Amino acid sequence: MSNLSFLKQQPTKIVCVGLNYHCHAKELGMNTPHHPIIFIKPLTALIGPEENIIYPKMSKRVDYEAELAIIIGKTCKDVEEKDALNYVEGYTCLNDVTARDLQKIDGQWTRAKSFNTFCPIGPKIVKNINPNNVKIQSYLNGEIKQDSNTSNFIFKVEKIISFISQVMTLNPGDIIATGTPKGIGPMQKGDKIEVKIEGIGSLINYVE
Repeated sequence: MSNLSFLKQQPTKIVCVGLNYHCHAKELGMNTPHHPIIFIKPLTALIGPEENIIYPKMSKRVDYEAELAIIIGKTCKDVEEKDALNYVEGYTCLNDVTARDLQKIDGQWTRAKSFNTFCPIGPKIVKNINPNNVKIQSYLNGEIKQDSNTSNFIFKVEKIISFISQVMTLNPGDIIATGTPKGIGPMQKGDKIEVKIEGIGSLINYVE
């Protein structure tokens, strides 16, 4: 785990929320879900700031997805929403890189989301922000592509943690990705992609 020294503990899993912004649901022409739609990325997808996203031979369209990530600080299971933030170590930037063409072919998301290098995260973990009200943006080669705020969440951070903890035990170091706003799009080899979140900073990676 090079460039990931800011992660104090090795995560046991990366849990992602599939559709969590009203604007993104509208963009995709999808109905607002009644509960968080979750999936898992493997730890082999993790890379840190300034590292390269490897474009897989299997795919012809690889997209960026700017997301706020929750880092779990204490073991939790069946946590109530009112207590959920007590289990958070902090927050950071995450890019839920997706092979969009494979996602459409498969109809489920494991292959499209799981390639090595498909989960850049960083640059640091920040505690003292309101995770349900921060500006979130992505820039492709310096051009703004996504520009939203986590106040547009369908499910707030407390709901997400509580919901996932009813399914599985969350361990210290585990990562939860909270979904992406509208404006997703493709990256090409040689591109620079930046995920920027208010109060945290910028996560920069390059496509190889």
